[in-house]
Amino acid sequence: MVKHMAQAAGRESWSTQAGFLLAAIGSAIGLGNIWRFPGVVYENGGGAFILPYLVALLTAGVPFLMFDYALGHRFRGSPPLVLRRIGRWWESLGWVQVAVCFVILTYYAVILAWAASYLFFSVNKTWENNPDGTAAFFVGDYLQVGDPGFTIDGVPGVMFPLIAIWAVVLVILALGVQRGLERANKIFIPMLAVVFLVMVVRALFLPGAIDGLDALFTPNWGALFHAEVWIAAYSQIFFSLSVAFGIMLTYASYLKPRSNLAPTAAVAAFANSSFEILAGLGVFATLGYMAGQEGQTIAQFGEANSIAGVGLSFMTFPQIISTMPGGALFGVLFFFSLLIAGITSLLSLLQVVSAAVQEKFGLSTGRAASAVTAAALVVSVALFGTTNGLNALDVIDHVINNLGIVGAAIATTAFITFKAKRLEELRRHINYVSTLHVGRWWNALVGYIVPAVLTIILVITIKTLATEGYGGYPTGFFAQCTIGTFVFVFLLSFTLPLVKWHTDVDDYTPYPAASQLNVKEYK
Repeated sequence: MVKHMAQAAGRESWSTQAGFLLAAIGSAIGLGNIWRFPGVVYENGGGAFILPYLVALLTAGVPFLMFDYALGHRFRGSPPLVLRRIGRWWESLGWVQVAVCFVILTYYAVILAWAASYLFFSVNKTWENNPDGTAAFFVGDYLQVGDPGFTIDGVPGVMFPLIAIWAVVLVILALGVQRGLERANKIFIPMLAVVFLVMVVRALFLPGAIDGLDALFTPNWGALFHAEVWIAAYSQIFFSLSVAFGIMLTYASYLKPRSNLAPTAAVAAFANSSFEILAGLGVFATLGYMAGQEGQTIAQFGEANSIAGVGLSFMTFPQIISTMPGGALFGVLFFFSLLIAGITSLLSLLQVVSAAVQEKFGLSTGRAASAVTAAALVVSVALFGTTNGLNALDVIDHVINNLGIVGAAIATTAFITFKAKRLEELRRHINYVSTLHVGRWWNALVGYIVPAVLTIILVITIKTLATEGYGGYPTGFFAQCTIGTFVFVFLLSFTLPLVKWHTDVDDYTPYPAASQLNVKEYK
Protein backbone atom coordinates (compact mmCIF):
# COMPACT_ATOMS: atom_id res chain seq x y z
CA MET A 1 0.00 0.00 0.00
CA VAL A 2 2.78 2.44 0.90
CA LYS A 3 4.65 1.69 -2.31
CA HIS A 4 1.51 2.13 -4.37
CA MET A 5 0.66 5.44 -2.76
CA ALA A 6 4.18 6.68 -3.37
CA GLN A 7 3.91 5.69 -7.03
CA ALA A 8 0.50 7.30 -7.36
CA ALA A 9 1.67 10.52 -5.72
CA GLY A 10 4.01 11.29 -8.58
CA ARG A 11 1.35 10.69 -11.23
CA GLU A 12 -1.19 13.21 -12.42
CA SER A 13 -4.81 12.58 -11.50
CA TRP A 14 -8.30 13.91 -12.12
CA SER A 15 -9.36 16.35 -9.43
CA THR A 16 -12.79 14.72 -9.11
CA GLN A 17 -14.71 11.68 -10.32
CA ALA A 18 -16.95 14.06 -12.25
CA GLY A 19 -13.95 15.42 -14.13
CA PHE A 20 -13.03 11.92 -15.23
CA LEU A 21 -16.63 11.16 -16.21
CA LEU A 22 -16.88 14.27 -18.39
CA ALA A 23 -13.59 13.40 -20.08
CA ALA A 24 -14.78 9.82 -20.70
CA ILE A 25 -18.05 11.10 -22.16
CA GLY A 26 -16.13 13.63 -24.26
CA SER A 27 -13.96 10.88 -25.69
CA ALA A 28 -16.94 8.64 -26.49
CA ILE A 29 -19.02 11.40 -28.07
CA GLY A 30 -17.38 12.21 -31.38
CA LEU A 31 -18.03 12.56 -35.08
CA GLY A 32 -19.32 9.00 -35.36
CA ASN A 33 -22.21 9.71 -32.99
CA ILE A 34 -23.48 12.48 -35.23
CA TRP A 35 -22.95 11.05 -38.67
CA ARG A 36 -22.70 7.26 -38.23
CA PHE A 37 -25.43 6.25 -35.79
CA PRO A 38 -28.45 7.67 -37.68
CA GLY A 39 -27.39 5.91 -40.88
CA VAL A 40 -26.75 2.60 -39.09
CA VAL A 41 -30.22 2.69 -37.49
CA TYR A 42 -31.90 3.52 -40.78
CA GLU A 43 -30.12 0.75 -42.68
CA ASN A 44 -30.67 -1.94 -40.01
CA GLY A 45 -34.34 -2.11 -39.23
CA GLY A 46 -35.16 1.42 -38.05
CA GLY A 47 -36.85 1.33 -34.65
CA ALA A 48 -36.31 -2.43 -34.44
CA PHE A 49 -32.55 -1.79 -34.37
CA ILE A 50 -32.88 -0.23 -30.92
CA LEU A 51 -33.38 -3.69 -29.40
CA PRO A 52 -30.06 -5.21 -30.57
CA TYR A 53 -28.43 -1.85 -29.90
CA LEU A 54 -29.52 -1.95 -26.25
CA VAL A 55 -28.49 -5.60 -25.94
CA ALA A 56 -25.06 -4.72 -27.33
CA LEU A 57 -24.81 -1.76 -24.95
CA LEU A 58 -25.52 -3.94 -21.91
CA THR A 59 -23.52 -7.01 -22.94
CA ALA A 60 -20.54 -5.33 -24.61
CA GLY A 61 -20.47 -1.58 -24.06
CA VAL A 62 -20.75 -1.31 -20.28
CA PRO A 63 -18.74 -4.51 -19.49
CA PHE A 64 -15.91 -3.52 -21.84
CA LEU A 65 -15.76 -0.03 -20.38
CA MET A 66 -15.34 -1.65 -16.96
CA PHE A 67 -12.58 -3.85 -18.43
CA ASP A 68 -10.65 -0.82 -19.68
CA TYR A 69 -11.25 1.10 -16.45
CA ALA A 70 -10.05 -1.81 -14.33
CA LEU A 71 -6.87 -2.31 -16.36
CA GLY A 72 -5.91 1.36 -16.26
CA HIS A 73 -6.88 1.91 -12.64
CA ARG A 74 -5.21 -1.20 -11.23
CA PHE A 75 -1.93 -0.97 -13.16
CA ARG A 76 -1.83 2.83 -13.58
CA GLY A 77 -0.33 3.59 -16.93
CA SER A 78 -0.71 3.88 -20.68
CA PRO A 79 -1.36 0.65 -22.65
CA PRO A 80 2.35 -0.33 -23.06
CA LEU A 81 3.05 0.22 -19.36
CA VAL A 82 -0.07 -1.63 -18.19
CA LEU A 83 0.51 -4.66 -20.40
CA ARG A 84 4.21 -4.69 -19.51
CA ARG A 85 3.31 -4.86 -15.82
CA ILE A 86 0.96 -7.76 -16.48
CA GLY A 87 3.32 -9.69 -18.76
CA ARG A 88 6.82 -8.53 -19.66
CA TRP A 89 6.67 -9.76 -23.26
CA TRP A 90 3.25 -8.23 -23.95
CA GLU A 91 4.36 -4.62 -24.05
CA SER A 92 4.19 -4.81 -27.85
CA LEU A 93 0.42 -5.22 -27.72
CA GLY A 94 0.21 -1.95 -25.80
CA TRP A 95 2.21 -0.20 -28.50
CA VAL A 96 -0.21 -1.59 -31.10
CA GLN A 97 -2.98 0.32 -29.33
CA VAL A 98 -0.83 3.45 -29.22
CA ALA A 99 0.00 3.15 -32.93
CA VAL A 100 -3.68 2.70 -33.80
CA CYS A 101 -4.51 5.87 -31.85
CA PHE A 102 -1.74 7.76 -33.64
CA VAL A 103 -3.00 6.72 -37.07
CA ILE A 104 -6.56 7.75 -36.21
CA LEU A 105 -5.63 11.12 -34.74
CA THR A 106 -3.61 12.12 -37.83
CA TYR A 107 -6.70 12.05 -40.04
CA TYR A 108 -9.26 12.87 -37.34
CA ALA A 109 -7.71 16.31 -37.03
CA VAL A 110 -8.16 16.82 -40.77
CA ILE A 111 -11.91 16.24 -40.52
CA LEU A 112 -12.00 18.84 -37.74
CA ALA A 113 -10.19 21.23 -40.07
CA TRP A 114 -12.94 20.65 -42.63
CA ALA A 115 -15.58 21.33 -39.96
CA ALA A 116 -13.81 24.56 -38.96
CA SER A 117 -13.77 25.70 -42.58
CA TYR A 118 -17.43 24.86 -43.09
CA LEU A 119 -18.37 26.70 -39.92
CA PHE A 120 -17.23 29.87 -41.69
CA PHE A 121 -18.59 28.75 -45.07
CA SER A 122 -22.03 28.47 -43.42
CA VAL A 123 -22.22 32.19 -42.73
CA ASN A 124 -22.32 33.12 -46.41
CA LYS A 125 -23.21 29.63 -47.77
CA THR A 126 -19.98 29.70 -49.75
CA TRP A 127 -20.72 26.35 -51.40
CA GLU A 128 -23.48 28.04 -53.44
CA ASN A 129 -20.73 29.54 -55.61
CA ASN A 130 -20.41 26.19 -57.40
CA PRO A 131 -23.35 25.73 -59.82
CA ASP A 132 -22.84 21.96 -59.79
CA GLY A 133 -23.89 21.67 -56.16
CA THR A 134 -22.50 21.08 -52.68
CA ALA A 135 -20.81 17.78 -53.50
CA ALA A 136 -18.88 19.39 -56.36
CA PHE A 137 -17.85 22.26 -54.08
CA PHE A 138 -16.60 19.94 -51.35
CA VAL A 139 -14.69 17.57 -53.60
CA GLY A 140 -13.57 20.04 -56.24
CA ASP A 141 -13.40 23.63 -54.99
CA TYR A 142 -12.47 22.89 -51.39
CA LEU A 143 -10.51 19.61 -51.29
CA GLN A 144 -9.40 19.66 -54.95
CA VAL A 145 -9.57 15.85 -54.97
CA GLY A 146 -7.63 14.08 -57.72
CA ASP A 147 -7.37 10.46 -58.77
CA PRO A 148 -6.41 7.99 -56.01
CA GLY A 149 -2.64 8.05 -55.65
CA PHE A 150 -0.11 9.70 -53.40
CA THR A 151 0.90 13.28 -54.12
CA ILE A 152 2.64 16.22 -52.46
CA ASP A 153 0.17 18.79 -53.83
CA GLY A 154 -1.12 20.53 -50.70
CA VAL A 155 -4.53 22.14 -50.23
CA PRO A 156 -4.15 25.54 -48.50
CA GLY A 157 -7.82 25.60 -47.46
CA VAL A 158 -7.18 22.50 -45.37
CA MET A 159 -3.66 23.17 -44.13
CA PHE A 160 -4.29 26.48 -42.37
CA PRO A 161 -7.26 25.38 -40.22
CA LEU A 162 -5.45 22.07 -39.62
CA ILE A 163 -2.45 23.86 -38.12
CA ALA A 164 -4.83 25.91 -35.95
CA ILE A 165 -6.52 22.72 -34.69
CA TRP A 166 -3.17 21.20 -33.72
CA ALA A 167 -2.13 24.41 -31.96
CA VAL A 168 -5.29 24.38 -29.82
CA VAL A 169 -5.01 20.73 -28.77
CA LEU A 170 -1.28 21.10 -28.05
CA VAL A 171 -1.95 23.91 -25.59
CA ILE A 172 -4.66 21.88 -23.84
CA LEU A 173 -2.57 18.71 -23.71
CA ALA A 174 0.56 20.48 -22.49
CA LEU A 175 -1.36 21.91 -19.51
CA GLY A 176 -1.74 18.39 -18.11
CA VAL A 177 -4.63 16.27 -16.88
CA GLN A 178 -6.34 18.66 -14.46
CA ARG A 179 -5.54 22.08 -15.96
CA GLY A 180 -5.79 20.88 -19.57
CA LEU A 181 -7.94 17.81 -20.27
CA GLU A 182 -10.29 18.12 -17.32
CA ARG A 183 -10.83 21.84 -17.65
CA ALA A 184 -11.37 21.62 -21.43
CA ASN A 185 -14.00 18.89 -21.07
CA LYS A 186 -15.78 20.78 -18.30
CA ILE A 187 -16.19 23.61 -20.82
CA PHE A 188 -16.71 21.69 -24.06
CA ILE A 189 -19.18 18.98 -22.97
CA PRO A 190 -21.83 21.31 -21.47
CA MET A 191 -21.31 23.63 -24.44
CA LEU A 192 -21.81 20.74 -26.87
CA ALA A 193 -24.97 19.63 -25.06
CA VAL A 194 -26.51 23.11 -25.23
CA VAL A 195 -25.53 23.86 -28.84
CA PHE A 196 -26.58 20.46 -30.15
CA LEU A 197 -29.87 20.53 -28.25
CA VAL A 198 -30.69 23.94 -29.76
CA MET A 199 -29.94 22.54 -33.22
CA VAL A 200 -32.10 19.45 -32.68
CA VAL A 201 -35.05 21.48 -31.36
CA ARG A 202 -34.79 23.72 -34.44
CA ALA A 203 -34.75 20.67 -36.69
CA LEU A 204 -37.80 19.12 -35.02
CA PHE A 205 -39.91 22.16 -35.93
CA LEU A 206 -39.04 22.05 -39.63
CA PRO A 207 -41.80 21.10 -42.09
CA GLY A 208 -41.48 17.38 -42.85
CA ALA A 209 -39.51 16.60 -39.68
CA ILE A 210 -42.09 14.00 -38.60
CA ASP A 211 -41.64 12.13 -41.88
CA GLY A 212 -37.92 11.93 -41.21
CA LEU A 213 -38.46 10.58 -37.69
CA ASP A 214 -40.95 8.03 -39.03
CA ALA A 215 -38.35 6.81 -41.51
CA LEU A 216 -35.73 6.54 -38.78
CA PHE A 217 -37.76 4.78 -36.10
CA THR A 218 -40.48 2.82 -37.91
CA PRO A 219 -39.53 -0.75 -37.00
CA ASN A 220 -38.80 -3.49 -39.48
CA TRP A 221 -39.11 -6.40 -37.09
CA GLY A 222 -37.93 -8.85 -39.71
CA ALA A 223 -34.49 -7.29 -39.52
CA LEU A 224 -34.00 -8.81 -36.07
CA PHE A 225 -33.64 -12.23 -37.71
CA HIS A 226 -30.64 -11.12 -39.78
CA ALA A 227 -27.21 -11.70 -38.23
CA GLU A 228 -25.75 -8.61 -39.92
CA VAL A 229 -28.13 -6.36 -37.97
CA TRP A 230 -26.84 -7.71 -34.65
CA ILE A 231 -23.26 -7.42 -35.87
CA ALA A 232 -23.97 -3.80 -36.84
CA ALA A 233 -25.30 -3.14 -33.33
CA TYR A 234 -22.19 -4.54 -31.64
CA SER A 235 -19.95 -2.67 -34.09
CA GLN A 236 -21.70 0.62 -33.38
CA ILE A 237 -21.47 0.22 -29.59
CA PHE A 238 -17.87 -0.94 -29.76
CA PHE A 239 -16.59 1.88 -31.98
CA SER A 240 -18.72 4.57 -30.39
CA LEU A 241 -17.54 4.08 -26.81
CA SER A 242 -13.79 4.34 -27.55
CA VAL A 243 -13.08 1.01 -25.89
CA ALA A 244 -10.24 -1.50 -26.32
CA PHE A 245 -7.65 0.70 -27.98
CA GLY A 246 -6.16 2.50 -25.02
CA ILE A 247 -8.26 5.61 -24.46
CA MET A 248 -10.41 4.61 -21.52
CA LEU A 249 -7.55 2.57 -20.07
CA THR A 250 -5.30 5.63 -20.08
CA TYR A 251 -7.99 7.95 -18.70
CA ALA A 252 -8.75 5.51 -15.86
CA SER A 253 -5.06 5.42 -14.91
CA TYR A 254 -5.39 9.02 -13.67
CA LEU A 255 -8.18 8.15 -11.23
CA LYS A 256 -7.47 8.25 -7.51
CA PRO A 257 -7.11 4.88 -5.70
CA ARG A 258 -10.65 4.89 -4.34
CA SER A 259 -12.79 5.48 -7.42
CA ASN A 260 -16.28 4.22 -8.23
CA LEU A 261 -15.56 2.39 -11.50
CA ALA A 262 -18.68 0.34 -12.26
CA PRO A 263 -21.35 3.07 -11.91
CA THR A 264 -19.12 5.51 -13.81
CA ALA A 265 -18.88 3.07 -16.72
CA ALA A 266 -22.66 2.70 -16.83
CA VAL A 267 -23.25 6.47 -16.74
CA ALA A 268 -20.66 7.13 -19.47
CA ALA A 269 -22.10 4.42 -21.72
CA PHE A 270 -25.70 5.58 -21.37
CA ALA A 271 -24.73 9.24 -21.80
CA ASN A 272 -23.01 8.35 -25.07
CA SER A 273 -26.02 6.35 -26.31
CA SER A 274 -28.41 9.14 -25.31
CA PHE A 275 -26.40 11.58 -27.40
CA GLU A 276 -26.50 9.17 -30.35
CA ILE A 277 -30.28 8.97 -30.19
CA LEU A 278 -30.45 12.76 -29.92
CA ALA A 279 -28.24 13.00 -33.01
CA GLY A 280 -30.56 10.61 -34.84
CA LEU A 281 -33.52 12.85 -34.05
CA GLY A 282 -31.77 15.97 -35.33
CA VAL A 283 -30.28 14.43 -38.47
CA PHE A 284 -33.42 12.66 -39.68
CA ALA A 285 -35.75 15.53 -38.82
CA THR A 286 -33.55 17.65 -41.07
CA LEU A 287 -33.45 15.00 -43.81
CA GLY A 288 -37.24 14.75 -43.63
CA TYR A 289 -37.47 18.48 -44.27
CA MET A 290 -35.19 18.27 -47.30
CA ALA A 291 -36.95 15.25 -48.77
CA GLY A 292 -40.25 17.11 -48.47
CA GLN A 293 -38.82 20.17 -50.21
CA GLU A 294 -37.82 17.99 -53.16
CA GLY A 295 -41.08 16.05 -53.20
CA GLN A 296 -39.37 12.77 -52.30
CA THR A 297 -39.64 10.12 -49.65
CA ILE A 298 -36.69 9.62 -47.29
CA ALA A 299 -35.84 6.43 -49.17
CA GLN A 300 -35.72 8.27 -52.48
CA PHE A 301 -33.71 11.11 -50.98
CA GLY A 302 -31.32 8.62 -49.38
CA GLU A 303 -30.66 6.90 -52.71
CA ALA A 304 -29.58 10.20 -54.25
CA ASN A 305 -27.74 11.67 -51.26
CA SER A 306 -25.45 10.49 -48.50
CA ILE A 307 -27.16 10.04 -45.13
CA ALA A 308 -24.08 8.92 -43.21
CA GLY A 309 -20.40 9.72 -42.84
CA VAL A 310 -18.42 12.49 -44.47
CA GLY A 311 -20.97 12.89 -47.25
CA LEU A 312 -23.79 13.62 -44.79
CA SER A 313 -21.89 16.46 -43.09
CA PHE A 314 -20.09 18.09 -45.99
CA MET A 315 -22.35 17.39 -48.98
CA THR A 316 -25.93 16.70 -47.86
CA PHE A 317 -26.19 19.10 -44.92
CA PRO A 318 -24.83 22.13 -46.81
CA GLN A 319 -27.48 21.43 -49.45
CA ILE A 320 -30.13 21.45 -46.74
CA ILE A 321 -28.71 24.58 -45.09
CA SER A 322 -29.06 26.45 -48.39
CA THR A 323 -32.81 25.81 -48.56
CA MET A 324 -34.02 26.07 -44.97
CA PRO A 325 -35.16 29.23 -43.16
CA GLY A 326 -32.32 30.51 -40.97
CA GLY A 327 -29.96 28.08 -42.67
CA ALA A 328 -26.82 30.06 -41.92
CA LEU A 329 -27.40 29.87 -38.16
CA PHE A 330 -28.32 26.19 -38.39
CA GLY A 331 -25.10 25.55 -40.32
CA VAL A 332 -22.98 27.35 -37.75
CA LEU A 333 -24.59 25.32 -34.94
CA PHE A 334 -24.12 22.04 -36.80
CA PHE A 335 -20.47 22.50 -37.71
CA PHE A 336 -19.67 24.01 -34.33
CA SER A 337 -21.14 20.85 -32.76
CA LEU A 338 -18.96 18.70 -35.01
CA LEU A 339 -15.92 20.73 -34.04
CA ILE A 340 -16.50 20.50 -30.28
CA ALA A 341 -17.36 16.79 -30.34
CA GLY A 342 -14.32 16.11 -32.48
CA ILE A 343 -11.88 18.09 -30.34
CA THR A 344 -12.80 16.20 -27.15
CA SER A 345 -12.25 12.90 -28.96
CA LEU A 346 -9.02 14.10 -30.55
CA LEU A 347 -7.70 15.08 -27.12
CA SER A 348 -8.33 11.58 -25.81
CA LEU A 349 -6.50 9.99 -28.75
CA LEU A 350 -3.55 12.33 -28.25
CA GLN A 351 -3.42 11.64 -24.53
CA VAL A 352 -2.91 7.91 -25.14
CA VAL A 353 0.10 8.51 -27.38
CA SER A 354 1.51 11.35 -25.28
CA ALA A 355 1.19 9.38 -22.02
CA ALA A 356 2.98 6.38 -23.54
CA VAL A 357 5.84 8.55 -24.83
CA GLN A 358 6.05 10.43 -21.53
CA GLU A 359 6.29 7.23 -19.47
CA LYS A 360 8.67 5.43 -21.80
CA PHE A 361 11.22 8.21 -22.18
CA GLY A 362 10.72 10.13 -18.93
CA LEU A 363 9.65 13.35 -20.63
CA SER A 364 7.67 16.16 -19.07
CA THR A 365 4.01 16.53 -19.99
CA GLY A 366 4.73 19.52 -22.22
CA ARG A 367 7.64 17.92 -24.05
CA ALA A 368 5.79 14.68 -24.68
CA ALA A 369 2.73 16.57 -25.95
CA SER A 370 4.92 18.74 -28.21
CA ALA A 371 6.78 15.75 -29.68
CA VAL A 372 3.59 13.79 -30.41
CA THR A 373 1.76 16.82 -31.81
CA ALA A 374 4.67 17.75 -34.08
CA ALA A 375 4.87 14.22 -35.50
CA ALA A 376 1.12 14.03 -35.98
CA LEU A 377 1.02 17.44 -37.65
CA VAL A 378 3.65 16.39 -40.19
CA VAL A 379 1.73 13.22 -41.09
CA SER A 380 -1.61 15.08 -41.21
CA VAL A 381 -0.33 17.71 -43.58
CA ALA A 382 1.79 15.42 -45.75
CA LEU A 383 -0.75 12.62 -46.16
CA PHE A 384 -4.21 14.07 -45.57
CA GLY A 385 -3.72 17.75 -46.34
CA THR A 386 -3.12 17.04 -50.03
CA THR A 387 -5.33 16.58 -53.08
CA ASN A 388 -5.33 12.85 -52.29
CA GLY A 389 -6.28 13.46 -48.66
CA LEU A 390 -9.94 12.41 -48.92
CA ASN A 391 -9.10 9.17 -50.72
CA ALA A 392 -6.36 8.19 -48.27
CA LEU A 393 -8.48 9.16 -45.28
CA ASP A 394 -11.43 7.08 -46.44
CA VAL A 395 -9.40 3.91 -46.95
CA ILE A 396 -7.17 4.20 -43.87
CA ASP A 397 -10.12 5.04 -41.62
CA HIS A 398 -11.95 1.94 -42.81
CA VAL A 399 -9.10 -0.51 -42.35
CA ILE A 400 -7.75 0.85 -39.05
CA ASN A 401 -11.21 0.85 -37.44
CA ASN A 402 -12.43 -2.47 -38.79
CA LEU A 403 -9.15 -4.38 -38.65
CA GLY A 404 -6.79 -2.54 -36.28
CA ILE A 405 -9.11 -1.73 -33.38
CA VAL A 406 -11.03 -5.01 -33.53
CA GLY A 407 -7.85 -7.07 -33.84
CA ALA A 408 -6.22 -5.29 -30.90
CA ALA A 409 -9.33 -5.81 -28.77
CA ILE A 410 -9.44 -9.54 -29.48
CA ALA A 411 -5.72 -9.92 -28.76
CA THR A 412 -5.92 -7.94 -25.50
CA THR A 413 -8.87 -9.86 -24.08
CA ALA A 414 -7.31 -13.19 -25.13
CA PHE A 415 -4.05 -12.27 -23.38
CA ILE A 416 -5.75 -11.13 -20.17
CA THR A 417 -8.16 -14.08 -20.09
CA PHE A 418 -6.09 -17.06 -21.22
CA LYS A 419 -2.40 -16.18 -20.94
CA ALA A 420 -2.17 -13.85 -17.96
CA LYS A 421 -5.34 -15.22 -16.35
CA ARG A 422 -6.08 -11.83 -14.77
CA LEU A 423 -9.76 -11.44 -15.65
CA GLU A 424 -11.04 -12.57 -12.26
CA GLU A 425 -8.53 -10.27 -10.58
CA LEU A 426 -9.89 -7.33 -12.59
CA ARG A 427 -13.47 -8.22 -11.66
CA ARG A 428 -12.59 -8.28 -7.99
CA HIS A 429 -10.75 -4.98 -8.39
CA ILE A 430 -13.93 -3.42 -9.82
CA ASN A 431 -15.96 -4.76 -6.90
CA TYR A 432 -13.44 -3.56 -4.32
CA VAL A 433 -13.47 0.07 -5.47
CA SER A 434 -17.11 0.30 -6.65
CA THR A 435 -20.47 0.62 -4.96
CA LEU A 436 -21.99 -1.50 -7.76
CA HIS A 437 -20.63 -5.06 -7.79
CA VAL A 438 -20.46 -7.32 -10.86
CA GLY A 439 -20.81 -11.10 -10.82
CA ARG A 440 -18.97 -13.79 -12.72
CA TRP A 441 -21.25 -13.17 -15.69
CA TRP A 442 -18.89 -10.25 -16.38
CA ASN A 443 -16.01 -12.70 -16.94
CA ALA A 444 -18.09 -14.64 -19.47
CA LEU A 445 -19.07 -11.51 -21.40
CA VAL A 446 -15.63 -9.88 -21.52
CA GLY A 447 -13.53 -13.02 -21.79
CA TYR A 448 -15.62 -15.10 -24.18
CA ILE A 449 -18.85 -13.71 -25.64
CA VAL A 450 -17.75 -10.24 -26.77
CA PRO A 451 -14.41 -11.48 -28.24
CA ALA A 452 -16.37 -14.18 -30.11
CA VAL A 453 -18.66 -11.53 -31.62
CA LEU A 454 -15.66 -9.36 -32.51
CA THR A 455 -13.94 -12.34 -34.14
CA ILE A 456 -16.99 -12.91 -36.33
CA ILE A 457 -16.98 -9.23 -37.30
CA LEU A 458 -13.24 -9.38 -38.09
CA VAL A 459 -13.53 -12.53 -40.23
CA ILE A 460 -16.46 -11.12 -42.22
CA THR A 461 -14.61 -7.82 -42.75
CA ILE A 462 -11.41 -9.51 -43.93
CA LYS A 463 -13.36 -11.73 -46.32
CA THR A 464 -15.26 -8.77 -47.74
CA LEU A 465 -12.15 -6.63 -48.19
CA ALA A 466 -10.24 -9.52 -49.78
CA THR A 467 -12.97 -10.33 -52.30
CA GLU A 468 -14.60 -6.97 -52.96
CA GLY A 469 -12.05 -4.34 -51.98
CA TYR A 470 -13.45 -1.11 -50.58
CA GLY A 471 -15.27 1.86 -52.02
CA GLY A 472 -14.39 1.09 -55.61
CA TYR A 473 -10.78 2.22 -55.13
CA PRO A 474 -8.12 0.74 -57.43
CA THR A 475 -6.67 -2.44 -55.95
CA GLY A 476 -3.14 -1.03 -55.94
CA PHE A 477 -4.10 2.11 -54.06
CA PHE A 478 -6.19 0.18 -51.54
CA ALA A 479 -3.33 -2.26 -50.95
CA GLN A 480 -0.78 0.53 -50.51
CA CYS A 481 -2.90 2.29 -47.89
CA THR A 482 -3.68 -0.93 -46.03
CA ILE A 483 -0.19 -2.40 -46.08
CA GLY A 484 1.44 0.94 -45.28
CA THR A 485 -0.84 1.46 -42.29
CA PHE A 486 -0.16 -1.93 -40.74
CA VAL A 487 3.55 -1.84 -41.50
CA PHE A 488 3.69 1.36 -39.44
CA VAL A 489 1.62 -0.18 -36.62
CA PHE A 490 3.71 -3.33 -36.37
CA LEU A 491 7.03 -1.54 -36.84
CA LEU A 492 6.23 0.73 -33.91
CA SER A 493 4.95 -2.13 -31.77
CA PHE A 494 8.05 -4.29 -32.24
CA THR A 495 10.78 -1.64 -32.07
CA LEU A 496 9.69 0.46 -29.08
CA PRO A 497 9.73 -2.46 -26.60
CA LEU A 498 13.44 -2.76 -27.40
CA VAL A 499 14.00 0.70 -25.92
CA LYS A 500 14.73 0.71 -22.19
CA TRP A 501 12.17 2.36 -19.92
CA HIS A 502 13.28 5.57 -18.23
CA THR A 503 12.45 4.11 -14.79
CA ASP A 504 11.99 0.62 -13.37
CA VAL A 505 8.35 0.09 -14.30
CA ASP A 506 8.33 -3.55 -13.16
CA ASP A 507 8.78 -2.58 -9.49
CA TYR A 508 5.09 -1.93 -8.92
CA THR A 509 2.51 -3.05 -6.37
CA PRO A 510 -1.14 -2.68 -7.52
CA TYR A 511 -3.78 -1.25 -5.24
CA PRO A 512 -5.62 -2.92 -3.60
CA ALA A 513 -3.35 -5.79 -2.60
CA ALA A 514 -4.17 -9.31 -3.74
CA SER A 515 -5.04 -10.29 -0.17
CA GLN A 516 -7.68 -7.56 -0.04
CA LEU A 517 -9.24 -8.78 -3.29
CA ASN A 518 -9.59 -12.28 -1.88
CA VAL A 519 -11.98 -11.17 0.84
CA LYS A 520 -15.27 -13.04 0.45
CA GLU A 521 -17.22 -9.81 0.05
CA TYR A 522 -15.57 -9.12 -3.31
CA LYS A 523 -15.76 -12.62 -4.85
